[in-house]
Amino acid sequence: MVVVDVAVDKWSTKMKIKKVNLKISGMHCQTCALLINKSLTKSKGIASANVNYSTEKASVEYNPTLINEKGILLKIKNRGYSARILGFDNKSSGNQLSEQKKDEFEKKKELKELRNKVIFSSIFAFPALILGMFFMKNPIPFQDYIMWFLATPIQFYIGKQFYQGAWAALKNKTSNMDTLISMGTSAAYFYSVFVVLLSESGHQYFEASAVLITLVILGKYLEAIAKGRTSEAISKLMKIGAKTATVIKDKKEIKIPIDDVVTGDIILVKPGEKVPVDGIIVSGYSSIDESMVTGESIPVSKKKNDEVIGSTINKQGSFTFKATKVGAETTLSRIIKLIEEAQTKKAPIQRFADNISSYFVPFVLMTALVTFTVWISLIHAELSFAVTAAIAVLVIACPCALGLATPTAIMVGTGKGAKAGILIKGGDALETAHKLKYIIFDKTGTITKGKPEVTDVVIFNDGNNKSKITQKEFMQIAGSIENSSEHPLAESIVKKAKSSKVKFKKVTNFKAITGKGVQAKIGKSEYFLGNLKLIKDKTSVTNAKIKKIITKVTELESEAKTVMILAEKKNILGIIAVADELKNSSAKAISNLKKLGLIPYMITGDNKNTAKAIAKKVGIENYFAEVLPEDKANYVKKLQKGKGRNKGTKNYVAMVGDGINDAPALAQADIGIAMGSGTDVAMESGNIVLMRNDLLDVAKAIKLSKMTMAKVKQNMFWALFYNTLGIPIAAGVLYSFTGWLLNPMVAGGAMALSSVSVISNSLLLKRKRL
Repeated sequence: MVVVDVAVDKWSTKMKIKKVNLKISGMHCQTCALLINKSLTKSKGIASANVNYSTEKASVEYNPTLINEKGILLKIKNRGYSARILGFDNKSSGNQLSEQKKDEFEKKKELKELRNKVIFSSIFAFPALILGMFFMKNPIPFQDYIMWFLATPIQFYIGKQFYQGAWAALKNKTSNMDTLISMGTSAAYFYSVFVVLLSESGHQYFEASAVLITLVILGKYLEAIAKGRTSEAISKLMKIGAKTATVIKDKKEIKIPIDDVVTGDIILVKPGEKVPVDGIIVSGYSSIDESMVTGESIPVSKKKNDEVIGSTINKQGSFTFKATKVGAETTLSRIIKLIEEAQTKKAPIQRFADNISSYFVPFVLMTALVTFTVWISLIHAELSFAVTAAIAVLVIACPCALGLATPTAIMVGTGKGAKAGILIKGGDALETAHKLKYIIFDKTGTITKGKPEVTDVVIFNDGNNKSKITQKEFMQIAGSIENSSEHPLAESIVKKAKSSKVKFKKVTNFKAITGKGVQAKIGKSEYFLGNLKLIKDKTSVTNAKIKKIITKVTELESEAKTVMILAEKKNILGIIAVADELKNSSAKAISNLKKLGLIPYMITGDNKNTAKAIAKKVGIENYFAEVLPEDKANYVKKLQKGKGRNKGTKNYVAMVGDGINDAPALAQADIGIAMGSGTDVAMESGNIVLMRNDLLDVAKAIKLSKMTMAKVKQNMFWALFYNTLGIPIAAGVLYSFTGWLLNPMVAGGAMALSSVSVISNSLLLKRKRL
């Protein structure tokens, strides 16, 4: 269970908020989800609730001092639904798999029950349909009683769930799809009973109620099958985990269950086996298939001190590694948790559908009443005619199609992204990503490989320099200083110094100066290593001396090299230049983003000359140079506000970074895109995580967002169009012109198919290429 420290206005106090994930059973439509959501959010002690009808799950944040998990479950039960705790957060990977198996078992059980109901209902409904449609003049003795007999078990056994759902809604002072179905079929059934017992001229509609319930149950069955397919990405991830591990203890190989592995265990992995958990190789080497995490089909070479990811497949060679993350902390477990939470989060557009759904059923009930009243009172139609029109209105309306429009598309979209190594943290991220105008790239480790190397060492000598030194001495000083630094460029200087076979000296008074460089003492001498800003601010080197190196500095920077100056308090000792190679995919990635209509920017702490050179190489016209890490977020804000933009509008901005130094900018951006092969920070920062660390996936993520939102809008359109068109036709608006009145059975079939069509349209997203 996750504990977050937040301030909740609801109780005007700072408190510890806990989060629990629930599996909810008994929801029949989107209105049910809205009812549970409303009930929970109004309860004392609950900070927020997010109930998803499509996934049949809920995420609830609550104050444990005011309400506990049992209290939350009880509140759901009191509303007529059942729930159980999922709680993936602190579970081991084995328990997580067990949870998934339980979920799959429940889905299979539900499918089996629905299938049996469809079969049972069809056995009775089919002969009723034949008698009602083809023997309308009752040539068979006691035909009406036979149809009454056929319709009764369907109405009260198969239709029991609709009565239960309607009653639960009534107790909660609301209405749902069950209300429409139960009222519509009951009207047809009991009107038919009235005709058989008390009327000699009326026409019964037993076949209508029987076939209608059968079609709705069939629709539920098809919907359950389709919904299962939308979440298959998680099921597949659950199943790929290793079941056992070979642990080395007392120089013996012992095979143990995956749940018994603990941090620090030394584990042996042989060719063809799965890596059990996350860890670091301590001996041996191999190539590992990491496609399940990154989507990259080419095996990755691994050697000592390299990280390995649990559930990836060892292709060649044996190796031993030290377990660093086990259970729910492994990369695979966190990916599964991330996808689960993403599919629970609602996109902002879903609020529009929820608002419509909350008013939809009362509107349909009122429309059915008005339809009946108008036909009876104003047009003076026969009672059977008015009843038929009212029933058709009740059963053709489908709030489910509207409720499924957004979540099904998001489930398929996030699942498709996961297969490609693109983890999207919710529908809100998907919806925002397709609105992006600007996209900012951090330079180091994002556009470049993040592994700079020393390219030039220039010793400064103006003839009067009393501190003239050799190149080896220069590298000894620079290497000694940078050996204490954590800056990305420091490693390359230390590596160069070691290759020069120098012995590092003891460094004291080391101080890193953000955005400028470092200063330190070696013996009694104080040194400064950094950019021109550092030399100007911290030393007393004359402008005349600085001018003498400007030409060389500018020349190196024009070659996209980062230049650092080594100086004493009064003298410049020399220049060291470092270059970071571009990633092979950078230029292509920028080109792809431009084709999608985005305007790319680059942001870096490097000087303008270096920034300009790198930006030009990858095709970026706009860049921000000499930016301090803490100021990156301000540049994101600057683009969000824009220049001369229309009032009331907003520029949507994405930030692409490594998720470590760029955390504030990632948080400020409308969409934070974190690069990294499943690192802790990358998993937590940003709205989208690119597991392959490949810039080409940035465009793929945005393209996926656009495709998913297109599906959402298509689904919303068809759901609204269907109801807008279907309800007036069912009410008999076209009868005066065509003489045609919609049969309730046809209306029921159309209602059932509308939900299935929305889900099927979402599933088409799987076939799209990124």
